[in-house]
Amino acid sequence: MDAETLVATLQAAVPEAQIEGAATIDLHTTIYVSRDHIPALARVLRDDPALGFSLLAELTAVDFWPKEPRYEIVYLLVSMANRLRLRMKARLPADDPHVATVTGVWPAANWLERELWDMFGIAVDGHPDPRRLLMPEDWQGYPLRKDYPVQIRMTPNASEALQVTEEEFRSNLMKDRLTRGR
Repeated sequence: MDAETLVATLQAAVPEAQIEGAATIDLHTTIYVSRDHIPALARVLRDDPALGFSLLAELTAVDFWPKEPRYEIVYLLVSMANRLRLRMKARLPADDPHVATVTGVWPAANWLERELWDMFGIAVDGHPDPRRLLMPEDWQGYPLRKDYPVQIRMTPNASEALQVTEEEFRSNLMKDRLTRGR
């Protein structure tokens, strides 16, 4: 399915959405959509039998700092039944980087959206578990932003110190050696 047909199908299903096709050099059809209508478009992409995008393969973002709009969210979708691939993108401004969750459509988006928040600081409205995923809870900043300082100096924080007596250490070491056969 080419971009024009896909845009026409989606525009008929969600008339208020802004959808535009984009040029691509690979086999993925690429479209740009307005961030306000992503959940509605996601349901159409999954539920329409002619489309059948049942798999969210990847969700990530790109930081174009210092240009505006600063962020671009990228959803990579796969329709196994129709042998189609789709790259759906949405642009987000730097002063208001948020998007609605699609976990109700594709449950795999749960951790991917948490990673989006954790690495880029892009808020996901309505997410069921908006905690950090990769960085510690007390981490300052978002490591995949272009303006993130590379040479950061932070003292590591640990939730509790490892307290093992010398006898426990030797006992654990012996158990490990016996299980490995050494």
